[in-house]
Amino acid sequence: ISVVLLGVGTGPFPIWFSPPVSSFFPLRYPNAKLLGRKTSWLPRDKTFRASHLCENSSSFWGKTKKKRKGKRLNLMFHKRPLCQDIAAGDLAGLPLLRRLDLAFNNISRLAPDAFAANRLLEQLRLFNNSLAHIPAPALRPLANLRCLDMSNNLYGRAALDGVFGTLRHLRELWLGGPLLREIGRDDLAALKDTALQKFALKTAAGPLRYRAGAFSWLNVTELWCDMALDGSAAALPALLRDLRGKPLETLRFRNLFEFAYYAGSADLFAGLAELRATKLVFYRGKFDERLLAGISGLRLDRLLLQDISNPDVLRFDWTFTWLSGVAALSIVNVNFNFVPCDAWGEMRNVRVLNVTGNRLEDAYLYSQRCHYGAVMPKLETFVLANNQLSSLAVLAALTLTWPRLSSLDASRNGLGARRETCRWNGNLRWLALSHNQVTAAAFACLPTGLEYLDLSHSQLDRLDASFFSRSRRLRELRLSGNKLKFIPSGWTCPSLEVLAIDGNSFGVLARGSFGNMPRLASLAAGDNPYHCTCELYLFLLRDWPGNWTCYHPEELLDTAVAAYTPWPLECDVPALVAVAVSGTAAAAAVAAALCWKFDVPWYVRATWRLVRSRYRGRRGGGGVARRCAYHAFVSYSRADAGWVRRELLRRLESATPPYRLCIHERDFTPGRWIIDNIIESIEASAKVIFVLSRSFVDSEWCNYELYFAHQRAVGLGSEDVILVVKEPIDARGLPRKFSRLQKMLGSKTYLEWPPEPSRKFLTGNPPIFGGGEEIKRFSTPSPFGRGALASPAQLGHIWKCFRRLPGHRRCSPEMLPAA
Repeated sequence: ISVVLLGVGTGPFPIWFSPPVSSFFPLRYPNAKLLGRKTSWLPRDKTFRASHLCENSSSFWGKTKKKRKGKRLNLMFHKRPLCQDIAAGDLAGLPLLRRLDLAFNNISRLAPDAFAANRLLEQLRLFNNSLAHIPAPALRPLANLRCLDMSNNLYGRAALDGVFGTLRHLRELWLGGPLLREIGRDDLAALKDTALQKFALKTAAGPLRYRAGAFSWLNVTELWCDMALDGSAAALPALLRDLRGKPLETLRFRNLFEFAYYAGSADLFAGLAELRATKLVFYRGKFDERLLAGISGLRLDRLLLQDISNPDVLRFDWTFTWLSGVAALSIVNVNFNFVPCDAWGEMRNVRVLNVTGNRLEDAYLYSQRCHYGAVMPKLETFVLANNQLSSLAVLAALTLTWPRLSSLDASRNGLGARRETCRWNGNLRWLALSHNQVTAAAFACLPTGLEYLDLSHSQLDRLDASFFSRSRRLRELRLSGNKLKFIPSGWTCPSLEVLAIDGNSFGVLARGSFGNMPRLASLAAGDNPYHCTCELYLFLLRDWPGNWTCYHPEELLDTAVAAYTPWPLECDVPALVAVAVSGTAAAAAVAAALCWKFDVPWYVRATWRLVRSRYRGRRGGGGVARRCAYHAFVSYSRADAGWVRRELLRRLESATPPYRLCIHERDFTPGRWIIDNIIESIEASAKVIFVLSRSFVDSEWCNYELYFAHQRAVGLGSEDVILVVKEPIDARGLPRKFSRLQKMLGSKTYLEWPPEPSRKFLTGNPPIFGGGEEIKRFSTPSPFGRGALASPAQLGHIWKCFRRLPGHRRCSPEMLPAA
């Protein structure tokens, strides 16, 4: 047993031949809940009484008295039905009850005071029980009752007690059942002063005894008759006569002839034209045109033929010609597949034509033998859903000449798979093509004057953006449930207000995806495999719908897009640019400061000079000597300038033959950059002489000259550096920037200027100048950067290194200019 308490909602089921209610009320689960509370207190034996419900829920109703204005108790279609009777007090604990559903419970008896405590009850449903009599005494307290369904029970008479005359608020009443075979003249007399909105009566399948005047007591606007007149067709004219002068608007027949078509000669519906009814419905049963053949002057707002067993319903024999008086014709689920040419002419006053759920094909709907020019002049809405159409061109040709057609529904067909050229009615504004097989080629066949277009669930995988730019009037577009893989860039639709693209396959939306849709106010785009990136995040910043979920990247799979929160700067492009520009400017400022402090521009230009020098050196041939302007470039500090001029220059430049030396004080070009002078002077010299002293180590310019000389030696592939140690230097104590000098002192032979005057150069020249007589002290490399005294024979060999040419690229003295 399951119990559900709900608030006030819609009324009970509008028909008394309801489908299995388990599909509407899933109440077959054990331990069901009473508004969130387990009903474990319900007894599990077969003698359950409603009093168990009342005893355990009365406190609940008391607590919710101030919170809820309307209450509903649903005890319908239980796994263990209620007992066969509802006794006094079973519902006493529910004084605020407004809706009570006791359908499908095999109830056979209601106590006279079963509803004594439920005086506020407005809707009561006793459908499909086993009541042998109409429980009029039990209804006496229900003065507020508005809807009462007692149909499909086991009583054999529909005589109503005077209690029904007291139900002044009653608006809907369902009576009858499978045993009702007679309707007496005064059975419904109690309803003579009751203005009903709907009255439904179900009778037995066999012959029916209808007494004339039985329906004359009714004052109803909608009458539903579920009665089979196979053996009692004469009851129908009498029934229609009793309804003359009544405010009847809708007349509905179900299974009017259940087993065989009517074959009599009497005009059963002759009295129909005298009624005020504007809506006529035939639901199920056997139906053909002979039932309405003799009617003339009938005017109906709507005629509905649904689920009848006559596929040839429109095969006219010129007796069924009253269709011209119908404004809205619906032939639903009849399975007919052919529309004769004459039928179009007979429907000349139809404004709404609905032929849903049939078997219409292109060739049988539109025939070249038919003339469609003057037919259907008033048709405004044409519904062709759920048929077997496949050509949009045929549909366009059929409707081309219908001047008022504005709405066309061709859903659930096979349209859109062909590449066709179509001419459409210029007045068409509403087109539904959902659940078809539309391809991108079909856009060439669609009308561009539409205001509403539905292409949902049509296997569409690509859009034609040019179609939408031409559709200047399109206001609502539905593309749900397709296979769209991307949204076209620059998608333009100037009048679009409502767009549904949910349930597709695209994963990227950018802020400019709908920038050319200035009127777009409603967007449904959930259930897509979104890539949660900055583009999507920037598309909407708040109010993300709940069905927008991430599909990529993998760590965000099935995460709500609303929960995707990237880093603050990850998706804020202006802020990211500002930070990047600021960082770059700061880095540039720091780099500029460092460059200024460490003379980086100087190093760059120096490196460029060295590269050019190396390139020129390599382009020279192997046997071609490079031209030198000086025999040697002398690098020294300002503190040693006097010694250089007094000792070194005087002795070398006055030798025979003389040597041409380059010193910055004399040979640098005035006005030029110092670096240019240094590099060009080193390049123009065969050797480089470094006068080493403590002042040399402290000079930055001497360090640069040492650097350039070393680089030139690497480029030329030879060693052309001569070291002259004027003052003792500790190689281990040199600064790091003189690492090259430290390495050279530890690996190369160098000359030392002796501090003793007796051991210095005497008059005359060293051997390099043509036979010197003086002795020069020199050192060879040692682990400590110092050397030993050389013999006089070795001194001449050391000075010859000044004249040796570097490698195979020779700088001969003959190429030097005269001193």
